[in-house]
Amino acid sequence: MKSNIGAGRLVYSTDVGRTCPVCRQAVGQCSCKSVRPKPAGDGVVRVSRSSKGRGGKTVTLIEGVALDDAALAQLGKQLKSTCGSGGTVKDGVIEIQGDHRELVMRLLIEKAYKVKAAGG
Repeated sequence: MKSNIGAGRLVYSTDVGRTCPVCRQAVGQCSCKSVRPKPAGDGVVRVSRSSKGRGGKTVTLIEGVALDDAALAQLGKQLKSTCGSGGTVKDGVIEIQGDHRELVMRLLIEKAYKVKAAGG
């Protein structure tokens, strides 16, 4: 016997992009919030420095913060402001322009995160 679970659920629309399979709204306007599970991680925030693929420019990467997209963007905005630098949030990773590892680690420890320096 075949199950009808998931049958006929719209998950993408050319008009609005990704949609919630439960309420059929755009993911950004989802009223039931079933699409956004809390990110899983080991509880350690890793702060590293990278310059690969950036034309030799250094960025500070903050990975492993277990926050939803809105809270992660807010944390990224606060870190950029404190560092006096630009940056972005991409795929759950906060990127801050320049080498600000020590300052970022100190700020995250003050916010009660378990922080670890990663990479070189």
